[in-house]
Amino acid sequence: MPNFSELLSKYDVPTPRYTSYPTVPYWDGALSAETWVEELKKSCSKPGAALALYLHLPFCENLCFFCGCNTVITKDHSNETSYLEYMLAELALYNEQVPALSSVLFHELHIGGGTPTFFSPANLSRLLSGIFEKLTRALTFTGSIEIDPRHFTAEQMDVLQGFGFKRVSLGVQDFDPTVQKAVNRIQPFAMTKQAAEIARARGVTSVNFDLIYGLPYQTKETIKETIYKVIELLPDRIAFYSFAHVPWIKQAHQKLGEHAPVGSEKRELYEIGRGLLLDTGYIEIGMDHFALPSDALSKSLAAGVLHRNFMGYVEQGSEILLGLGVSSISSCSGAYSQNHKIFGEYQASIQKQKLPVKRGHVMTEDDQMCYAHIQNIMTAGKTVLDSSVALSQVRSRLSELEKDNLVAIADNSIQVTELGRAFLRNIAVAFDNRLHSAKPESIMFSKAI
Repeated sequence: MPNFSELLSKYDVPTPRYTSYPTVPYWDGALSAETWVEELKKSCSKPGAALALYLHLPFCENLCFFCGCNTVITKDHSNETSYLEYMLAELALYNEQVPALSSVLFHELHIGGGTPTFFSPANLSRLLSGIFEKLTRALTFTGSIEIDPRHFTAEQMDVLQGFGFKRVSLGVQDFDPTVQKAVNRIQPFAMTKQAAEIARARGVTSVNFDLIYGLPYQTKETIKETIYKVIELLPDRIAFYSFAHVPWIKQAHQKLGEHAPVGSEKRELYEIGRGLLLDTGYIEIGMDHFALPSDALSKSLAAGVLHRNFMGYVEQGSEILLGLGVSSISSCSGAYSQNHKIFGEYQASIQKQKLPVKRGHVMTEDDQMCYAHIQNIMTAGKTVLDSSVALSQVRSRLSELEKDNLVAIADNSIQVTELGRAFLRNIAVAFDNRLHSAKPESIMFSKAI
């Protein structure tokens, strides 16, 4: 049987991250706003339907070279007011075309970017007031926001506290000064500590840190020091992502390849961090995530209701995830849609009183089946097939991974082994009928490890 280093070499190939199924490159493509609206109406009519909202605020004052997000780099804050008006106009269009949406219980809001704290306290307040005026807030509402500690004030947190935000996610990535300089993100430890303290002093009950391994100049020693500092602040959750090096998509990534660790050297950084976090008492959540036992994410894992979507791991799924803003992705029980990614096209669509849907996908019955199994693998590490035909097909695809002790198969049950936790993306591929029926002709995905 191959050793761990050999397994890394074998399976470190371009692979989807499976924040959706089908993955975006395999969507049907052009989806009319009318079709998307009809799918939303179906989801709204389902008993107990719940709504989660994602707001994409794309502005950043500076470009972090590792970033893979859809961003607008500018120091001109006059864009704030017009952009929030566009998002509120977009929500108004949804309420007009899907009237039932306003009465579906709105239980979760996540603000991402970009740098959401690019927005002034006054404009954050205007945006959130406009959102809550148009939707029916659930008693269990949870608000969360991504924060850049370099652009964050107590006044902004005061506004968020007033709207019931209890979760924040701090962009950290790495605390080493050499690494920070290489990725164009200078952020001293004291700045991150202050941001966490501001949030906690205002009632935040779950602080997340985003970390990245595989960045230029990271070593075993520097990753240890970063994790030690993280543990000192003891965030409730940690996302410890692999650097998705995609220079064919993101031009800034071309600056990072030469000094970035790869392969087994890169994975060793994760294993060092993982060991330190587990020793501290964190629980490993699916892929790349950790949480303290007291955090709701750990409790969701234990209860078997953990879910994975475009926002990463969340405590439970929603019938409807509605994304507002440029490039935002939405989903409902039967379909996906994505807004225009080009800022001008998004604005033009709203100005014409049209939903800014650029592309999407209506799921087939086979898509729904594959989606369910991939969700199970990515969240629970196991799944059960109810068809002998499907078992035969998937077992054939898993045969090599089974030989390498990454999965165990008994009857119709497929279980990820402890060794296989590092290869969740590779295992999920076995359930991806679209990828197996049409292999990509060019590189679309980052490497699995």
